[in-house]
Amino acid sequence: MKEIDWANLSFGYMKTDYNVRCYYRDGKWGEIEVCSEETLNIHMAATCLHYGQEAFEGLKAYRCPDGKVRVFRMDENAKRLQSTCRGILMPELPTERFEEMVKKVVRLNERFIPPYESGATLYIRPLLIGTGAQVGVHPANEYLFVIFVTPVGPYFKGGFATNPYVIIREFDRSAPLGTGIYKVGGNYAASLKANKMAHDLGYSCEFYLDAKEKKYIDECGAANFFGIKNNTYVTPKSTSILPSITNKSLMQLAEDMGMTVERRQIPEEELATFEEAGACGTAAVISPIERIDDLENKKSYIISKDGKLLSAKLNGKDIDPEADYRVATIDYVAQGNDKLEAFKSATGMKSPSGADDNVRQVIVKYMKAKMAQGEDIDSKIEGRIIIADK
Repeated sequence: MKEIDWANLSFGYMKTDYNVRCYYRDGKWGEIEVCSEETLNIHMAATCLHYGQEAFEGLKAYRCPDGKVRVFRMDENAKRLQSTCRGILMPELPTERFEEMVKKVVRLNERFIPPYESGATLYIRPLLIGTGAQVGVHPANEYLFVIFVTPVGPYFKGGFATNPYVIIREFDRSAPLGTGIYKVGGNYAASLKANKMAHDLGYSCEFYLDAKEKKYIDECGAANFFGIKNNTYVTPKSTSILPSITNKSLMQLAEDMGMTVERRQIPEEELATFEEAGACGTAAVISPIERIDDLENKKSYIISKDGKLLSAKLNGKDIDPEADYRVATIDYVAQGNDKLEAFKSATGMKSPSGADDNVRQVIVKYMKAKMAQGEDIDSKIEGRIIIADK
């Protein structure tokens, strides 16, 4: 096997040795099968292709300091899959069978489990699909449950560093009484366009507001949201978001640490009050949030303590967040580099376009002119920017 660069793995698919499968026919689950084939042979009228009878889960196996391999809370994934099965009328896979298959596929692909502290993990993807043929809108009579694994790195491009997110109002990922509480592919299909919009704008992911009133934070496209303030752990309560096993674990840890835990509606404006915030899930793990931008209303909720702007003044007066200002800066910053994405939403931008009049050339010309006149060019610290001591 080609040596794997564990430290630089993306969150993508890599072929491994085996997957495990189990078929549901004649009203019962069959025996566990081991397969090295990556493809599935299914009927063209299968309900998973036409009517969305498809559910999946995501969990991870970790290599620990003692050398042992542990899978995080797989019984909870089994229960969530069963909930999804009840929601879209598929046969429930018993928890014991689910856990047996997870353990089996991990052992069969043990050589793909990343080393401890490599920043990578073995991602486990259980998939349940309706394979029985139906033309009318009815549940299938046959199903396939398969689990494959693949080693992965961090889900978000910025890894586990703080990342910027953006509120997208143009799309809803799911409806309040729809399938949002189930882990079905249709929910993710509904997020693809908004996710691409966020990425194209330079953000790690999109954020959704509640579909009914567009007032409350619902979730990140691929993860639950949580915020912390005043020793209180706050996370949205909604009938349209997936119950995260990671979030459930964090809530328990917060209680054990003596924090207050609140599951409730979170108005968008409350984002400005959080001391810390993150996106959490099996793929995202716990990804700290740098800020959440509301481009439509020209607001930016800065959350991260690292590099957080404590105050900004102009001519001795506080900056008015509702006012418009003209900013002169270098083209590199104006283009939104160095994580200064806010410049990308600027209006009335004027930038020299000629090869000889960009910012660099203007400075070079100035320095040459001063040197030609025999003048020294010096720089000094003006004290306009103050970094607060922790």
